[in-house]
Amino acid sequence: MQPGYLKIPREELIRRAEKAKSRLADCDLCPNNCGVNRLEGQVGLCRAKYNPKVASYNLHQGEEPAISGSRGSGTIFFSNCTLKCGYCQNWPISQKGNGVVTDIPGLAGMMLELKGRGAHNINLVTPTHYMPQFLEALVIAADGGLDIPIVYNTSGYEVVTALRLLDGIVDVYLPDMRYACDLQGKKYSKAKMYSSYNRAAVREMYRQVGNLVTDEDGIAVKGLIIRHLVLPGGISGTEEVMKFIAEELSRDVAVSLMDQYFPAYKAEGIPELARRITAEEYQAAVDVMEKYGLEEGWVQEHEVP
Repeated sequence: MQPGYLKIPREELIRRAEKAKSRLADCDLCPNNCGVNRLEGQVGLCRAKYNPKVASYNLHQGEEPAISGSRGSGTIFFSNCTLKCGYCQNWPISQKGNGVVTDIPGLAGMMLELKGRGAHNINLVTPTHYMPQFLEALVIAADGGLDIPIVYNTSGYEVVTALRLLDGIVDVYLPDMRYACDLQGKKYSKAKMYSSYNRAAVREMYRQVGNLVTDEDGIAVKGLIIRHLVLPGGISGTEEVMKFIAEELSRDVAVSLMDQYFPAYKAEGIPELARRITAEEYQAAVDVMEKYGLEEGWVQEHEVP
């Protein structure tokens, strides 16, 4: 299956990139809606300027099987983040902003290099604050022969108006559904109305790409995969999240139920987050998936630390 962005006229891809770039003058790419002029070097909550900052890019074998496959996913880890999660496991990248500044041709070159190394896809990790720059780079990369799917790997804290610029361009959406309650999102990730924005975003993603489609080798070519990280003490609201997916999207949506939470960053100072989840907590989440008939996707074996 040909990637979506190659089905769009080049002129339309350029138009989308220009429209996205214009939003940086009064930045509203995410729900934080900081309103800073990033084209002139101003920074908002994510601290991202105009030129993209990349922590690393490489072939990655640690994603879901349909993403990593046999050759690896061509991941580009962007620095900074639109969230401020107190337990972030990638905090040196997301919160401290570790990484190297590149430019648009440089970002395009990364995509083409990863393709040349055999990547199944280009996997944009935490891309929201650099979405316009990605679109600019995609024009160059497509002209250079990029012809593998684009995976949009996000916290799920998105605005629908920005996501619509990606319609027909992104092949696979890989969002988190991190909380079922806005209060939890505010408390643990400093995100206003996380659940409200998240649900609207996931609906839009599902409208664009539908259920997961894989090729003859089981590699994702299109569709939605929702990640849900099980947090201690029911903080992530698994029951409500699974109910939403089953009843408002589809029971055929692929769900990746994640068991790898551990207290990182500031979590040791947050009593309810200062421990790993138990086998019983993870099994309860698996049971909820089964309760709502969500059979597509992946669960993990609980590992005792």
